[in-house]
Amino acid sequence: MKEKINIFWFRRDLRLHDNAGLLQALSGKLPVLPIFIFDTHILRKLKNPEDRRVSFIYGQIKDLKKKIEAAGSSLKVFYGSPMEAFKELKETYTIENVFCNLDYEPYAIKRDMEVEAFLKENGVGFQSFKDHVVFEMDEVLKPDGKPYTVFTPYSKKWLQKLDTKGISTFNSEKHLSGFMKIPALSLLELETMGFRDLKIPIQLYSLDEDVLLNYDGQRDFPSLDNTSRLGIYLRFGIVSIREAVHKCRSVSLTFLKQLIWRDFFIAILYHFPHVKDSAFKKAYNYIDWLNNTVDFYRWCEGETGYPLVDAGMRQLNQTGYMHNRVRMVTASFLSKHLLVDWRWGEAYFAEKLLDFELASNNGSWQWAAGCGCDAAPYFRIFNPESQQKKFDKDFEYIKKWVPEFGTEKYPEKIIDHSFARERALSVYKKALKEHY
Repeated sequence: MKEKINIFWFRRDLRLHDNAGLLQALSGKLPVLPIFIFDTHILRKLKNPEDRRVSFIYGQIKDLKKKIEAAGSSLKVFYGSPMEAFKELKETYTIENVFCNLDYEPYAIKRDMEVEAFLKENGVGFQSFKDHVVFEMDEVLKPDGKPYTVFTPYSKKWLQKLDTKGISTFNSEKHLSGFMKIPALSLLELETMGFRDLKIPIQLYSLDEDVLLNYDGQRDFPSLDNTSRLGIYLRFGIVSIREAVHKCRSVSLTFLKQLIWRDFFIAILYHFPHVKDSAFKKAYNYIDWLNNTVDFYRWCEGETGYPLVDAGMRQLNQTGYMHNRVRMVTASFLSKHLLVDWRWGEAYFAEKLLDFELASNNGSWQWAAGCGCDAAPYFRIFNPESQQKKFDKDFEYIKKWVPEFGTEKYPEKIIDHSFARERALSVYKKALKEHY
């Protein structure tokens, strides 16, 4: 007779502490089998066998598995489609419920609907919970019930709700006895999936009070590198968003607003899924992009002749990270100076950034290109030279990433700033005049 169990499906919540869905699973009467699925639908889209993110996730899965094994259980890891995994599990166990935390990206929504339908057909419940965001999609809405599309009123409503409703944590780490008692299970080697175990060094996140207190005054200076490096840890749920809010709430409103931007962009993607492939403001889909592949390649390689842009792109290529101020400058430069479709840059960042998250990446690129829901106006064009003078005046950041800067080996400017600015204004105006 098959053993009757519940399942907890880890996805973007790779932690045992303060995990909403995990607590619900472990609080039930049945033993809980924890699982993780290396989803081939996602993995097959990754081009590089040395993709740092896959190595990072793999390392986190190994750590998570060890922690679960310390509690007398183990983590069952699959490589394939979620549907294949659940079909296999159904053959082995009598499953009462599958628990997980909600994921709001378009693919995830479609995947979960299909899995839920399959499970219900087989008499299995599917329960998902809010964990990845502070407030759900229907929790911060305008008075008329419609979603906000401008950040400032959204953030005010968000903060008001935080003050009145508060934020709860979940002591899931105290209920690990609810896991199934099973011996350690084997873990598929990363190479078998077509990736290499790079064992890459990734800077630990910091939510120390010093970082938070100095965040407002130092966050825009890339040479100081005084940012939390929290992105990748939130992206994969290694750190709870509630934990981050609790730590910064009374210390740094500026830092807290970065977390609100995260909720805001996730809500925009959920309510307006067309932004995944097109501009939020649809008139911007008619911009006559030049899309010069040589220009794009020089931007990718950090060979534009604009040192702040080049330093950012080289930092990205070498480390999988780029300072946030420089992200804005490089994105504006590609879409406005070079008139390369912002989606090209968005895709390149998606391929390279360790902390890539679809909603934030998409929202930030549309902000820089002027076509997003709450964007910098199209006529606001970052001057990379004045940005350098303001935020890296002693060239410390630039010299670190562009060692040949100031020598004959450094390339000439790919384009004159004044010319590029006027050209961008003309092209944008033409598209908007014809299609607004």
